[in-house]
Amino acid sequence: MADEVVLLGFWSSMFGMRASIALAEKGIKYEYKEEDFLQKKNKEEDLWNKSDLLLKMNPVHKKIPVLIHNGKPVCESLIIVQYIDEVWNDRCPLLPSDPYQRAQARFWADFIDKKVFKFSRSLFSEKGEEQLEAARKDFLESFKTLEGELGEKPYFGGEIFGFVDIALISFYSWFYVYETFGKLSIEAEFPKIIEWAKRCLQKESVAKSLPDEKKVYEHALNLRKKLHLE
Repeated sequence: MADEVVLLGFWSSMFGMRASIALAEKGIKYEYKEEDFLQKKNKEEDLWNKSDLLLKMNPVHKKIPVLIHNGKPVCESLIIVQYIDEVWNDRCPLLPSDPYQRAQARFWADFIDKKVFKFSRSLFSEKGEEQLEAARKDFLESFKTLEGELGEKPYFGGEIFGFVDIALISFYSWFYVYETFGKLSIEAEFPKIIEWAKRCLQKESVAKSLPDEKKVYEHALNLRKKLHLE
């Protein structure tokens, strides 16, 4: 009996992209279901629209991505990527086999979620110049740390594209947003990160999972309006 795999996502979500990349790396066929978060439920209420399936499969956080494997949900993007790696462990490993190296990979993926996401979101959402400057400083510091960890390696784990690369490359489509709102140049500041990103984009699993940066920028503008940041 073939596995039934469904992914609930939203096209511009870097977290949803992680699951798409991991599934593509493993060559897993799946059904993709798009959530329409920006559609209002009615004219009076300005609410995120969430499907009944999403609310059923992720009743705790009520957010994407959700991987549904043979009817059972797995939530949170990094947990989903690890789950994919463990279940389909006969092909293209995403996490290293060595326990210490595996722990290090999880550490850096956690750093991306707790630092990079936090500071990049601030770059996008802050309105005052003083707050924006603080967000810019934190964002640049987080990328400086990541570039230091990457060093001269082709990928964060060494020679092979893996877990940490998936965790970070999903932000690439948002780089233009961060640069525009943050008034900075990631390529000028961190050329090694951009070289790494271009290397990742040569992989079909990545190239087909990431949306166009200009389309993401238009979405970001609409999102700022919806959140009353404009």
